[in-house]
Amino acid sequence: MSASEPTKIDVQEHGADRQTSDRRLFMQLSAFGGCLDAKPLQRALESSRLEAVLYQDVNDPRGVAVVAMSEDPIFFVSALREVLNAEPFAGLTQKPELTMLGRTYASGFETDLEDWLLRRPRRAALNPAWPWGIWYPLRRTGSFSKLTSQEQGAIIREHSVLGRAYGDADLAHDVRLACHGLDVNDNDFVIGLVGRQLHPLSHLVQAMRKTTQTSQYLQTLGPFFVGYALWQSPFAG
Repeated sequence: MSASEPTKIDVQEHGADRQTSDRRLFMQLSAFGGCLDAKPLQRALESSRLEAVLYQDVNDPRGVAVVAMSEDPIFFVSALREVLNAEPFAGLTQKPELTMLGRTYASGFETDLEDWLLRRPRRAALNPAWPWGIWYPLRRTGSFSKLTSQEQGAIIREHSVLGRAYGDADLAHDVRLACHGLDVNDNDFVIGLVGRQLHPLSHLVQAMRKTTQTSQYLQTLGPFFVGYALWQSPFAG
């Protein structure tokens, strides 16, 4: 390539068999305190028709969180903003330290790219059979970026195989979001673990500590939000 030729930038998502997509799902967790009654929040979300989950915070008896999602990031500064700035949300105290925003992404091996990017995360977050959720951000060390693609792949596969085993056993199901440049603390990813019961989600986090990625290549992990879904919008499929 000569100096006069423009650099070609590819921002598409790539899956297996040369699949490509310009679509992706943005998801954001917003946490609040000072909620004495979550039912008015539920009614407000129901009437808004937003795609969202309303969690009750396990670690704060007056805490709640909303996980909202949309393919269009303008949604977060328009429709969602209007709902969260109106009553009954307006009377709550926001917890910005727990705000998490990310986008779905592909690794290049997904056999159904559109499902991976758009439907799979919705199925997980909006499944009434999986009301428990643990959400947290993480940041890898700079040394991970210096590894070869083969070395990175082996480390990621170890992590993925463990997560898949919990999913196949219906113990824990994950939502994986990239948040490069979207997070105030410069995190790399947001992870959501959802399931029928809380203990297996905690067990998976514990099991992940032994992987090479977590034990050697994570710079920061958390803070963690732990919640139980009071309400989930319907998933159309």
